[in-house]
Amino acid sequence: MNHAPSEAALPHGFRFAATACGLKKTGALDLAIFSSDVPASAAAVFTQNLVVAAPVTLSKKHLQLSKGRMRAVVVNAGNANCATGAQGDAASLRTVEETAHRLRLQPHEVFVCSTGVIGVQLPVEKILRALPSLTRNRRPSARSFAELSLAICTTDTRPKTAAASFKMAGKKIHLVGCAKGAGMIHPNMATTLAFVVTDAVISPPLLQKTLSEVTRRTFNSISVDGDTSTNDTLLVLANGEAGAPAIQKDSKAHRAFTTALEEVCQSLALQIVADGEGAQRVIEIEVRHAKSESAARRIAETIATSPLVKTAFAGGDPNWGRIFAAAGRSGVKFDPALVDIQMAGIPVLRRGQPLDFNERAASNQLLAEHVPVVVDLHAGDARARYWTCDFTAEYVRINASYRT
Repeated sequence: MNHAPSEAALPHGFRFAATACGLKKTGALDLAIFSSDVPASAAAVFTQNLVVAAPVTLSKKHLQLSKGRMRAVVVNAGNANCATGAQGDAASLRTVEETAHRLRLQPHEVFVCSTGVIGVQLPVEKILRALPSLTRNRRPSARSFAELSLAICTTDTRPKTAAASFKMAGKKIHLVGCAKGAGMIHPNMATTLAFVVTDAVISPPLLQKTLSEVTRRTFNSISVDGDTSTNDTLLVLANGEAGAPAIQKDSKAHRAFTTALEEVCQSLALQIVADGEGAQRVIEIEVRHAKSESAARRIAETIATSPLVKTAFAGGDPNWGRIFAAAGRSGVKFDPALVDIQMAGIPVLRRGQPLDFNERAASNQLLAEHVPVVVDLHAGDARARYWTCDFTAEYVRINASYRT
């Protein structure tokens, strides 16, 4: 896994560009585009929030109209274009139409994504003025990809990128991805914005099925603050430019592709958690020996989203009672008298009974950058993992003044 993809790691046939069009008050990069030289299979998952941003609605429509064959994505940061009514819908459509015109594509071959403040009209004229030079400056370069990953950031403290590859029929298949997200992270699809491109050949239906499965184990298994964004979009484009044969369902190549895609998505998802607003550490919640995967996941998610659990980790407090209590209110039936809990590798509960342990030593171990928590139900064979971060006063400060 490579968090800063090199030139050699980039999939063939994709071009990237970014610019500053004036949406961010700081003057930083805030508008980006990436495109495929040939039609690409497309798959996406979107927010399940009932409040949906205009670009999400339009991108869903275009994915259907194109029958899963897309060419380009244009994305802005600094404004979510959500709760902006007909004017917001028109802004997304104008962005798509101008991008399609500049690239000589059909509008339905273009995705549009936005991220930023909700409820503020998007100054689309700034985007339209920037698109001619942005589309001209697309390059198949690592630097351009890095600029794209930076342009989509909002409260992120750093860009998030990942790469993976595998061999198929003597050809090397490449996957690279980038994501943004630090707050309003509790995906029920993906994360705020995440993009993966690959030069594999795979049909749109198989790509969609694979992405949905991978999403469940990666982006849908993280939480920063329990809030699902209105703009969540995870998109994968596969253009086949590596020259390998088409990937067939349940084949060895399909398994290799799924592994590589999951590697990229999990890396991006964990980078988001690590960069959670005000976060000091990543907490990995693993629930073992549950009756079903869904039961294990429900318990892990309940623990990971508990403010009391998250604030305990902020202070390095080995307060296992909060973990036990969160599991008990998850709605999943289990026998508390069978439960074991470990925090940072330290057994704190066995068969429902507290254990003696050195609290000072445990507190020091809970201050690490990555803290594992294991809850063993001794009730079955299923397991699940969920990742979150600690909940600090800095998170409150950032979000108390986000608009002002």
